[in-house]
Amino acid sequence: MFSFLKNHPFAVEAFFKSSLVLTFAVPKEEVQHLIPPCLALDTFNDKYAFVAVAMVETKDLRPKGFPKFTGNDFILTGFRIFVRYTNNKGKRLRGLYILKSETNKQKMKILGNIFTHYNYTTTDIKYSIKDHKKEIASIKSDFKIELDSAIKDEVALPENSPFADWKEARRFAGPLPFTFTYNKKTKEVLIIEGVRHNWKPKPVKVNKYHVHFLNTLNLKNKVLANAFITENTPYHWKKGRKELWK
Repeated sequence: MFSFLKNHPFAVEAFFKSSLVLTFAVPKEEVQHLIPPCLALDTFNDKYAFVAVAMVETKDLRPKGFPKFTGNDFILTGFRIFVRYTNNKGKRLRGLYILKSETNKQKMKILGNIFTHYNYTTTDIKYSIKDHKKEIASIKSDFKIELDSAIKDEVALPENSPFADWKEARRFAGPLPFTFTYNKKTKEVLIIEGVRHNWKPKPVKVNKYHVHFLNTLNLKNKVLANAFITENTPYHWKKGRKELWK
């Protein structure tokens, strides 16, 4: 009865204390089946598709226009595929298709699942820093990512990255302007546009990582393509808009 509420019925704003995104390159044939027919993979050299793992520390998340004291602080983790969508006006949009969403608080899970299609689950997420190493880990979700914060000079691209330099890699640094959801029954595409300010992604060195969810996708030939962190970023999502996929 209230399914319409899940279509992002109002704009939302927040402050991103930090947004860490690890992007993995995968032969496009391995992920084509994971996206709906209305979307196309956003590829590099017509060979690689990309799966992103994002971990975001949000502050004062609330309906846009509400005072800050009504907001809440959450940690959000998301698993997304880079995609393109051509809307009914013929405009090509770059964005992300959601595979899985997690948060560290029950309140965000409840509200997120009322007002979005992101299917949030709760998990434990712990940040720690020791000896110039920053670790983000979860026992329940079985992931651990270690960053090297001691490097002050230019960071090298991950080994075996398909990109020649960070300029190329920057094109595939999430989040992208749009996020898409597809209703198979009604053939409707829900488009959510994000607006960001002070967006200055910095390359980071990943010492090691283990992400169980990626293993469940059976991606046999994935490689870490890039890793960026962005800090202190005002961000908001516009009200969702729907259109019928032709």
